[in-house]
Amino acid sequence: MKRTDYTLEEMLASVPKEIREEVNLEFDVSNRVYQLMQAKGISKKELADALGKRPSEITKWLSGQHNFTLRTIAMLTAFFGQTIIQTIK
Repeated sequence: MKRTDYTLEEMLASVPKEIREEVNLEFDVSNRVYQLMQAKGISKKELADALGKRPSEITKWLSGQHNFTLRTIAMLTAFFGQTIIQTIK
């Protein structure tokens, strides 16, 4: 009989570490964008208009399931005038 009562810990243990790290980074970036939007007092529509994007794309960014490119991160950094992610130099 197939087992269906796995605990969350058991399910997460089966996910490769690099996938867990990727998901964590995606959520970290989307949370940072949301924080900066809140600080600036702008809506998804206002951000979309300012960046020439559709509001649905901003919604995807904020979902935590978007794989941000470095180009997009650079665009957001330039728009907000604050870092989205930090690297060691």
